[in-house]
Amino acid sequence: MDEVFKALADASRRRLLDSLNARNGQTLRELCAGLDMARQSVSKHLALLEAAGLVVTVRRGREKLHYLNAAPIHAIADRWISQYARERVRALADLKSALEQSPMDSNAFVYTTYIRTTPDELWQALTDPTFTRRYWGVAFESTWTAGSPMVWDEGGRKTSDPEQVVLAAEPGRRLSYTWHSFTPAWAEAVGIGDEVYAKLAKERRSKVTFEIEPAGDMVKLTVVHDDLEPDSTMRGMIAEGWPALISSLKSLLETGEELPEPPR
Repeated sequence: MDEVFKALADASRRRLLDSLNARNGQTLRELCAGLDMARQSVSKHLALLEAAGLVVTVRRGREKLHYLNAAPIHAIADRWISQYARERVRALADLKSALEQSPMDSNAFVYTTYIRTTPDELWQALTDPTFTRRYWGVAFESTWTAGSPMVWDEGGRKTSDPEQVVLAAEPGRRLSYTWHSFTPAWAEAVGIGDEVYAKLAKERRSKVTFEIEPAGDMVKLTVVHDDLEPDSTMRGMIAEGWPALISSLKSLLETGEELPEPPR
C-alpha cells in the first residue's frame, strides 16, 4: 500500500493516470506525445506505477499497451474509507471512482490482482466447476485443451455454441477462451431485460484471457477481456462485473469463503 501512495504522490504520475483514464491502452510513444514528456521520464514513471500495480501492460504484437488497474485503489478504499469520515477522504474516493471508470474508446478491459495461493490452485479455481459455481455461479464443461468446446451451465441453464471454444490452455500459466453466446434462456437466468439483451445479441463475440504469474508467496492474476466493440453494452457490464468476480475468487482462495453476492 505504501508503494501506491508513493506512486500517487507525484504530479507527473498522476498526469499519466489521467491520460490513461481518458484513453486506455496507450503505447509509450502515445503517452509521451500526449503529455509532452521525455520518453525516459515517462518510462521511469510508468515503471513505478506498474510496480505499485496501478498500471498493467499487455503485449500486442511488437507494441506494449498500458492500462489502468483499479485493484490497488480497491484496497486503499477498503482499508481507509471504513476508518474515517467520508468527508476526510472525498478526494481519495473521487480518485477511486475515476480509475474504475474504464474508458469506452478502448477495446480491452484489463484487471490485475495478487492472490495468496499457488498457480496450480488458481488454475483449478478457474476451471473446476466445484470452485467456479461458488464464486461465479457458473459450471464449465470442457476438456480445457486448445480448440475444445465449452458449455456454460448457470443454474441448470446451459449455453453452448460451436464458437464457444478454448483458445489457449497452459495449466498454471495461461487460460484463454471465447465468451459465451447471448441467448434468451441466458438472459432470463441472469435477469437481463429485453432491451439490454437485444443490444448484447447484436455485438460481436469477445474473449477473455487469464495470465497467471508467480509473485513470491502470492500469484499475480491478470484478466484481459478484449475483442469488445467500443461503447458496447458488454464493455460496460464487464467493467463492473470482473472486479467483483475476481474479489470473490480471491476471498475464496485466501479464506475459504467467497464474498456474498450483492443484491440485484
